[in-house]
Amino acid sequence: MEVKKKKPGPLPKVTMMQAKFAEILVFFEGRKYAYEAAIEAGYEKDRARITASELQNPKVYPMVAKYIGELREERHKKYGVSFGGHLTELGRIRDEALKARSYSAATVAEKARGQVGGFYYDQKIIRTGKLDDLSEAELDRRIEAIKDNNSALLEVKPEEIAEEKVEDIKPKLPLI
Repeated sequence: MEVKKKKPGPLPKVTMMQAKFAEILVFFEGRKYAYEAAIEAGYEKDRARITASELQNPKVYPMVAKYIGELREERHKKYGVSFGGHLTELGRIRDEALKARSYSAATVAEKARGQVGGFYYDQKIIRTGKLDDLSEAELDRRIEAIKDNNSALLEVKPEEIAEEKVEDIKPKLPLI
């Protein structure tokens, strides 16, 4: 039996319904499920979940999956956040707020620009235990307890550390 080779024809194109599905899927991402995009694009309600899954599968519909990828890339370029763009937009917001004599909004926008630029740091110090509330006798007991718990560290002198040989540090167990 002879195998017939297919002649190369025109590349498959994305249909109008497929394009509408892809656009709804990308532009309403996070607000609509894929099956809802399929229904809105005109696909059968009973098969909407299956159709949505197939349309996103590059093995089944490679052109649709590619189109979805292109739309996402375009959306990312348009709405993506970059350092320079972010600073510019915050500056524009500040300027508009100043024109409107809304000094509070302008201050917030300028502070946000400073945070992006690294001028502000949120430092949070969390303290556990209140030494201020302890009496002098209780403080002495706490210090003694800390000394007892760490006596091995406190008794080692710097000269003793320098005298240790590399062989003493190596593990004694055979390594497998």
